[in-house]
Amino acid sequence: MALPFLFEAWALDHQMPPEGDWRTWVIMGGRGAGKTRAGSEWVRSMVEGSRALEKGRAKRVALVGETYDQAREVMVFGDSGILACSPPDRRPTWVATRRTLVWPNGAEAMVFSGNDPEALRGPQFDAAWVDELAKWKKPREAWDMLQFGLRLGDNPRQVVTTTPRNVGILKEILELASSTVTRAPTEANAANLAPSFLEEVRMRYAGTRLGRQELDGVLLEEEEGALWSLQQLEENRADKLPDFDRIVVAVDPPVTAHAGSDECGIVVVGAVTQGPPQDWCAYVLEDATMSAAKPTAWAKGAIDALERWEADKIVAEVNQGGDLVESVIRQVDALVPYKSVRATRGKSARAEPVAALYDQGRVRHSRGLGALEDQMTKMTAQGYKGSGSPDRLDALVWAVHELMIAPAASHKRPRIRTLG
Repeated sequence: MALPFLFEAWALDHQMPPEGDWRTWVIMGGRGAGKTRAGSEWVRSMVEGSRALEKGRAKRVALVGETYDQAREVMVFGDSGILACSPPDRRPTWVATRRTLVWPNGAEAMVFSGNDPEALRGPQFDAAWVDELAKWKKPREAWDMLQFGLRLGDNPRQVVTTTPRNVGILKEILELASSTVTRAPTEANAANLAPSFLEEVRMRYAGTRLGRQELDGVLLEEEEGALWSLQQLEENRADKLPDFDRIVVAVDPPVTAHAGSDECGIVVVGAVTQGPPQDWCAYVLEDATMSAAKPTAWAKGAIDALERWEADKIVAEVNQGGDLVESVIRQVDALVPYKSVRATRGKSARAEPVAALYDQGRVRHSRGLGALEDQMTKMTAQGYKGSGSPDRLDALVWAVHELMIAPAASHKRPRIRTLG
């Protein structure tokens, strides 16, 4: 039957080549998202003609994997590799002595290792498929050598299939104007995966750093000199929650309220404050941040979070909105417990004592706080290096100040004794 080989008839959206004049197509996805199949089918589309012996758009292809063995076993012979995807009349032959696939129409694809950049010095190509670039030991050297060789034909192109990692060369490729990217989580290919696999990995890794990278296909980045690191946040992960002495909902309202406004940071934090202050511990429970297009909408979101967690109060920064912030909240619930706070220092200065508590292991995170953690790993002592406003982080800082830092300061304050 021809249907299994008509990939465009049943392919997922992220597996189809994007339109436009691109040189590099990056397919970034979670484990099992169908990246290998997309790479194999793209190579087929480049080398095959309309009939078995007709020429395609490409005649010389580079297949570059992490190692020679990985390239051969995954890209050539794998279950989703080129041989498995090719119809009988167009199936290439593997010439082991040359590490080369040869098609009936004369097109060839040579296998290379990303850990052996020098092997790419000399050969030339009109197409390339690069697999798991983020895992290579010498990614920059191998990538550069491949670019010098990708020079045949009118429009040489390449596809990169990879699980994202915080690797410099991958980030540089994504920033190029000649690059395009498609993203997909593991669930995008659920129809072709064992249900038990999806259930198990989601149960174990959902909401964690590893889960976001390996399942959601998210490129996790952290700024050099950031006050928080991804590893630190993962080490402070809490799967079980204690009984809390206090819970607050902190709000960082936006300066303006329209469709293009910053979001309204809404973060829920609980704390155990038994014993001396050095034994206290806070737990970040939820990031309920939402669009700030309508002030009453974020106010309701904050109050809903208060009720959901049976929190003690809402704490809101009022530097920008002043009394208007409380007024908006009171429009939704006139009796809600509320406290306003005002910043007297810059964002990074306020964040540093909170980061110190993380260094001591005294602030822990529930799962599912990825967007908040992204902002945290872009805050440095010199300021915020991310885009937009760190609204989620600001709300977190106010919550931890309210629960841990301010009470500890008053706890240490010496009592004034009067002489009788």
